[in-house]
Amino acid sequence: MKLMKGMALSMATLAVVLIPGCGARHSPKEVFYLVAANMSTNYWTTAVAGFKKAAAEYGVTARAVGPDNYDPQAALAELQKAVAAKPAGILISVSDAAVLTPGINAAVDAGIPVITVDSDAADSHRLYFIGTNNLDAGRLGGRRVVEKLGGKGNVVFFTITGQPNTEERLKGFKDAFATRPGINIVEVVDIKGDTALAFDRTQQLLAQAGAKKIDAFVCLESASGELVAEAVKRSHDTSRVVVAWDVNPDTLNGIKDGVIEATVVQKPFTMGYVGLKVLDEIFHSPPAQLSKDYSSDAFSPYPAFIDTGTSLVDKSNVDFYLSAATAHAK
Repeated sequence: MKLMKGMALSMATLAVVLIPGCGARHSPKEVFYLVAANMSTNYWTTAVAGFKKAAAEYGVTARAVGPDNYDPQAALAELQKAVAAKPAGILISVSDAAVLTPGINAAVDAGIPVITVDSDAADSHRLYFIGTNNLDAGRLGGRRVVEKLGGKGNVVFFTITGQPNTEERLKGFKDAFATRPGINIVEVVDIKGDTALAFDRTQQLLAQAGAKKIDAFVCLESASGELVAEAVKRSHDTSRVVVAWDVNPDTLNGIKDGVIEATVVQKPFTMGYVGLKVLDEIFHSPPAQLSKDYSSDAFSPYPAFIDTGTSLVDKSNVDFYLSAATAHAK
C-alpha cells in the first residue's frame, strides 16, 4: 500500500513538472526587460503588448522601459539600470548604435543575454537581431513610389538619422530608384524624433512648384506619417504621393481617405512576443560563451537574424488591417 502511495505521489510530481505554466521551469522572479525610445508611440505600445503576452504565458515578469520621446541617452540610462538589476535577459531597440553599443556590451560582459529588436547594433556583442529586413522593406516601398510616379519625379524622405533600421530602409529605396534616373531625391529630413518638424517642413516643400515640385513624401519611421499626410491634405493637392510606415490607426484611416497611398507594415507585436520567448530559452539553456560572435559559426545554436515579416498596405487591403487592429484592441 505504501508502495502504491509512493508511486502515486511520484506520478503526481511528474505531472506537475510536465504541465506548462505550473512554475517548474518559470518563476515571476525571472525578470526580462524591453528597452526602447519613443515608448509612447502606438508602435512600441504594440511591441510591449506582445512582450507581456509571452511573459504571462510563461509566468515570468516583463518590464518595458525607455523614454517617451526619441532620446538615445535616456535609453542608455534605462539600459544601465536594467543591467544593474541583473535580469534574466534584455531585448533592446537600438535608437543610436554609437550610443548604445557600449551599454549592450557591458550587459553581455555581466552575463546577461541581449537580443536587439526592431533596430540592430550589428557590431555589438548582442546574440542576434529580431525584426524587419529593412533593406527589403525599403525596396518594397520604393517599387510602389516608382510605380505611382511613373519613374519620374522629386522625392523627399523623413527619417531619424543614426538608427540602423532607418538607414537600411533609405538604402532600400535608393536601390529601387537606381534604375530610374528620372526620380530625384531632393532632401532627406532628419526629424530628430519631432513630428512637428515633419509637418512644418512638408508645408514649406508643398509651396515649391514647377521643376522643384515635390511629387512624393516618404516617411521611414512610424511617427511622422500622420502629420505629413495632414499637411498634404490641407494643401488639397491630390497629385502628391505619400508613403508612410507601420499601421498606426491614423495612417490606416489616411489610406482609406486617399491621402496616404500606402504604408510599409512591420510586426512589432511579433517582435516583442518572440523576443521574450527566445530570451527565456537562452536564460534556461545559456551558451558556453555569451559574447561569442555566432554569426561566423557554421554550427551556431542561434540564427543571425529572425525576420518577422513585412507587407504593403494600400486601399486594396486596408480594411483587413483595420479589422485586425480593432480585434487586437479588444
